[in-house]
Amino acid sequence: MSNDRLAALSAAGVSIWLDDLSRERLSSGNLAELIEDKHVVGVTTNPTIFAGALSDGAAYDAQVRELAARGADVDTAIREITVADVQQACDVFSGVFERTGGVDGRGSLEVDPGLAHDTEGTAAQASELSKAVDRPNLLVKIPATEEGLPAITRATAEGISVNVTLIFSVERYKLVMDAYLTGLEQALENGQDLSRIHSVGSFFVSRVDSEIDKRLEAVGGEEALGLRGKAAVANSRLAYAAYRDAFSGARWDALAAKGAHAQRPLWASTGVKNPDYPDTLYVSELVVDNTVNTMPEKTLLAFADHGEVNGDKVTDTAGASQQVFTDLEGQGIDLDDVFLTLENEGVEKFEKSWTELQDTVRGQLDAAK
Repeated sequence: MSNDRLAALSAAGVSIWLDDLSRERLSSGNLAELIEDKHVVGVTTNPTIFAGALSDGAAYDAQVRELAARGADVDTAIREITVADVQQACDVFSGVFERTGGVDGRGSLEVDPGLAHDTEGTAAQASELSKAVDRPNLLVKIPATEEGLPAITRATAEGISVNVTLIFSVERYKLVMDAYLTGLEQALENGQDLSRIHSVGSFFVSRVDSEIDKRLEAVGGEEALGLRGKAAVANSRLAYAAYRDAFSGARWDALAAKGAHAQRPLWASTGVKNPDYPDTLYVSELVVDNTVNTMPEKTLLAFADHGEVNGDKVTDTAGASQQVFTDLEGQGIDLDDVFLTLENEGVEKFEKSWTELQDTVRGQLDAAK
């Protein structure tokens, strides 16, 4: 049965993507059911998701045995396992991909997080992953680190569709959009069909509140504590205003005339971490046309149960959102340090998950031998 609340969210212009993937979810038909019943039109993955999937259940046993039998090393095994999952996911979404003209029906696969500060390595691996998965509806995930920005341009110039991840600040987001636009301009020079290139900018939400709330609580006092839970939504709304600016004007019009697609904002990290906040906060407060919200299943089901769509909650909110940041600075919150901390922690968390994934696969390969 189609869910009315999720149907309303979709009708408001929000593409609902699932922030989770596993072999079990694929083989059981669960992903297909979410497409049918919960309006899910895409899926995202990251090293943490794969680490969890590989450590839980026997769905990978046959492939691990085959990899062990031919003496595959750990990194080769991880790559083949994750590529296989994303290939299957892309195939499950092929109907959505066709129906939406390539806008949705997407699966994402991330470059090795250890390459986050390696432009050359990231660009090379983005190309390798694109060829390995070999599906038109793949998005290669590249982090929005300073070193990642030129890799985004190079991948786009090659005709690779990119999901830019780990964006925390509006200033970095502007650089991400510029990197994408430059990549489109180079792709045009390279003779690429711009209509086949898509991109999303994954703007992280809940972690912003987690970090800033912690600092507000350290400041203390009624004014500081009254700002808790406001920064993440305000930050995202300012990002949307920046997106509207970037994809308008002469530069964009020239690309759009050649078939280019705007890089849609994607709200990532939308699971609420503070139990005092509504569990659908980062979905209901960020409803606006032509965006993506990638949700963990818990958040998806919560919205299906009691989420509310009350019109566009983002357009024309830049002034009020900027005031939140003015107030935060007034409380001594160093926003530049907040965003640097979040980026560094984001990279570190994915590197840790990658190490856990390597350890899990190493153990499974050894057991299979």
